[in-house]
Amino acid sequence: MTGAQSFQGRAVLVTGSVLGGGATAALEAHGLQVHYCKPYASPEDIAKLAADLQIEGLIVRQGQIDETVIAASPRLKVIAKHGTGVNNIDLEAAARQGIPVLRALGANARSVAEHTIALVIALMKDIVPLDRAVKGGEWPKSGYVGRDLAGARLGLVGFGAIGQEVATLAQGIGMSVTVFDPYTAELPQEVVRETDLDTLIATSDVVSLHCPLTKETHHLINAERLARMKPTSFIVNTARGGIIDEAALAEALRDGTIAGAGLDSFAEEPPPKDSPLWSLPNIIVTPHTGGAAKGAMRAMAETAARHVISVLDGEGPDLKSVANPTFQAAASAAR
Repeated sequence: MTGAQSFQGRAVLVTGSVLGGGATAALEAHGLQVHYCKPYASPEDIAKLAADLQIEGLIVRQGQIDETVIAASPRLKVIAKHGTGVNNIDLEAAARQGIPVLRALGANARSVAEHTIALVIALMKDIVPLDRAVKGGEWPKSGYVGRDLAGARLGLVGFGAIGQEVATLAQGIGMSVTVFDPYTAELPQEVVRETDLDTLIATSDVVSLHCPLTKETHHLINAERLARMKPTSFIVNTARGGIIDEAALAEALRDGTIAGAGLDSFAEEPPPKDSPLWSLPNIIVTPHTGGAAKGAMRAMAETAARHVISVLDGEGPDLKSVANPTFQAAASAAR
């Protein structure tokens, strides 16, 4: 980690690896020095570094940002997420300190959507098991009958920027798209709305999750809802791991309740090496890299940098990107 001895001037701490694009140059052009801590550093380590550096801005990639981190530097004025998911940041603790938490809305939407469709295709076309069979000396061509993507029903849980991109890509390969999202007022004409989540789950060939992780969505996909899915159906999660009850998912995959799953996020990251999911042949996993394409990394970094610069230069936060709107009330009370 960067030591306190190197601190001079106004500091911004990044929890993770080097920022992409022109983000670092933009921050430095505004008189801000950029420091890094290792990916997935503990809150205690992040807090110590934040206190030593007396940071004014925090750009969050990996790691838990709890109240200890947020209170570590009295000079901290802004927290920017390198992405859109803020479940690893204590929003209320930031609000109590009058600190806005800002998201890089839409910056990685296309990248995550492409990753989602890649998982959907790999699952429905049996890419991984066929690959293993051929490499193992088998040639299952004569008895294999695959699935059609065209006409298959994709059920999206959540229709924000990523869900919308997924819908566009899915329709491009002939899938029909149904959406459950009580917070979206209007849908494209070719997208069908389903007002009951259980119905969407029971009637989709693939269920894909694109909602935030909140108290309401924690274990939204549990044993009961997995049991409602068709035994020929798949579930894909490129959102947040806690949305799925992973123990229930492992059981559903083992018992054949559903045909398979594709996961890019986990309740614990990195996940435990002895997870029961690893022994199952009908699951594809990736290490939360859906938004890690070059374009997305550049856009997320540059957006996060702009958020930090805007607040520290006195222009204020971009209100539509604020994840903790109650910070304004907290700031007023503090004055």
